[in-house]
Amino acid sequence: MRYRQLGRSDIEVSEICLGSMTWGTQNSEAEGHAQIDFALDHGVNFIDTAELYPSNPMSAATAGRTEEIIGSWISKSARRDHVILASKVAGEGISYLQDGIEISPQKIRGSIEGSLKRLQTDYIDLYQLHWPNRGSYHFRRNWRYDPSHQDTAETLDHIYTTLEFLAELVTAGKIREIGLSNETCWGSMKFLQIAEANHFPRVVSLQNEYSLMYRSHDLDMAELSHHEQVGLLPYSPLACGMLTGKYRNGARPAGSRITINPDLYGRVDDSVWPVVDQYLAVAAKHGIEPAQMAIAFCNQRPFVTSSIIGATSIAQLAVNLGAAGLDLGEEVLEDIQAVYRRHPMPY
Repeated sequence: MRYRQLGRSDIEVSEICLGSMTWGTQNSEAEGHAQIDFALDHGVNFIDTAELYPSNPMSAATAGRTEEIIGSWISKSARRDHVILASKVAGEGISYLQDGIEISPQKIRGSIEGSLKRLQTDYIDLYQLHWPNRGSYHFRRNWRYDPSHQDTAETLDHIYTTLEFLAELVTAGKIREIGLSNETCWGSMKFLQIAEANHFPRVVSLQNEYSLMYRSHDLDMAELSHHEQVGLLPYSPLACGMLTGKYRNGARPAGSRITINPDLYGRVDDSVWPVVDQYLAVAAKHGIEPAQMAIAFCNQRPFVTSSIIGATSIAQLAVNLGAAGLDLGEEVLEDIQAVYRRHPMPY
């Protein structure tokens, strides 16, 4: 397992991050604990969660359950100092989390206290804003994205007051570093500029979707990551499991995400499966396990800090962790590039 610096902080994280969004619905508490133990035994030191998880499906009845599962593991294992723990405050629209209010000092105040209590810890290493108040092109909104309605002054004021309050939490020792999620290039730069001008905490990471099938970070965002040392934490590096091949030929394994959300959150239509088949063919040609090829591709991108993987079984987790340390050769990358040129944005 390789380790990389988280932004300009003094934190080093494993190149693979253990995602937790299935714990509490698709996975039990015992299974969640087993996954953490297995991952740590294989060199992982980074766990990602959020106040609204589990998310397969999301509901008022289960919100926060994932953090509780991690918290009970921390209490039982006494290994809090063995992990870098990341969580997120939910953005506007989740009615059962503080009536769905947008991110603000008021929202963060309630959310951080709830997360710390559920996680049974005094601090969170990386605290992230789950999505921007003003909206973004993520979550399949890129097809109709139109930022012309955004109020610039309102957005800049929000960024200032948010960073100001996060600075208080850092000073209080409740969080160590801050990150963004589902953010844009302009939004990220404004967080960086306002932080620098006012001596507020600096953003160290961006948690956005990225995979062989969704490569929006390759352009402006890659430039931002390079110059500002703000690394990407890709979520859905396996395109919600499509790149593993488990859904091939219409297969729907019992308990899998596609049985809960048949369109995989807007990713699935008839045009997607032929593209999946082409990436699976590249893996087969070079004798690489498909999931490992997909994760290794992400980890090999120069702007990636740590790829977030999820699993519903130890067997799946073992396969995914097999991507650690794997470097794809030039022939593999050329074949991947050929598919990408033909199908740059399948969903």
